[in-house]
Parts: sequence; C-alpha cells; structure tokens
Amino acid sequence: MAMTMNGEVQLAASREAVWAKLNDPEVLKACIPGCEELEKTEDNGFRATAKMKVGPVSARFKGKVNLSDLDPPNGYRISGEGEGGVAGFAKGGANVRLGDAEGGATRLSYDVDAQVGGKIAQLGGRLIDSTAKKLADEFFANFAKAVQG
Repeated sequence: MAMTMNGEVQLAASREAVWAKLNDPEVLKACIPGCEELEKTEDNGFRATAKMKVGPVSARFKGKVNLSDLDPPNGYRISGEGEGGVAGFAKGGANVRLGDAEGGATRLSYDVDAQVGGKIAQLGGRLIDSTAKKLADEFFANFAKAVQG
C-alpha cells in the first residue's frame, strides 16, 4: 500500500543551523517518534530501530536510513526501509528542501512517499494516512524545538 504526503514548516533559525541539525544523528534520534536507536554507519547512512503503533498493531522496526542528493544547505533526500516482523514492512523516503523565510527564519518543505506491507497494510488507508500524518507532525514539532534550542 502506497501513500504520499507533503508539508512545510517555518523554523526560527538560519538555513545553516537547520542543515546541521538535519544531519545530526542525536538530534534526529530525539525527534523521530518511537526511535530507540539511530547509529551512523557509512558516510551518509544510519542503522535505526523504532517502535511504532498503528491502530492495534505494535511493532519494533529495524532498518536502515540513507541520505542522498545532498545539496548543503539547501536539502537532501532521506530514504529508508524497515522490517517489523509479523507486523510487516515499511519503506519510503522524503525530499527535504530548505529555503529562506522572513526575519532570518528557514522554511523547510518536504514531500514523502512511502509503502507499507504485511499486517499494517491490512489496517486500511485512512488509519495509516492519519498515523503517518501524526508521526510527521510530531517529528517536525520536536525538530522545531531542537533547532530553537
């Protein structure tokens, strides 16, 4: 089952400061809902473990995350895939772009594409979409706090 989502958030920090936080594993780990482990592997990769709950299905996903199309401090593509055992799998990515906003702030925009399979996919599109939106909103609220120190 595939889904897409996009959005935009304004952050009260310079583009360079936002870029640095977007590339800091400790910041990302603290901002990703349910993230238990985020460890840098090769140059632009991470190994991740996150505990997620979608409706009645709860699972611990283990997987990898890669950063590509790096264009500092303007944006990148973040992609990943994870296995959640009997709950299923998730894979996808996001194009993240940074631009200038009023008053020295930064506008972060994102376009997400993702696929889920297994038990999770059987829950239905509306539940998955609403959960994905909630997780994205939570991530960006956490990220805005991290950027603003």
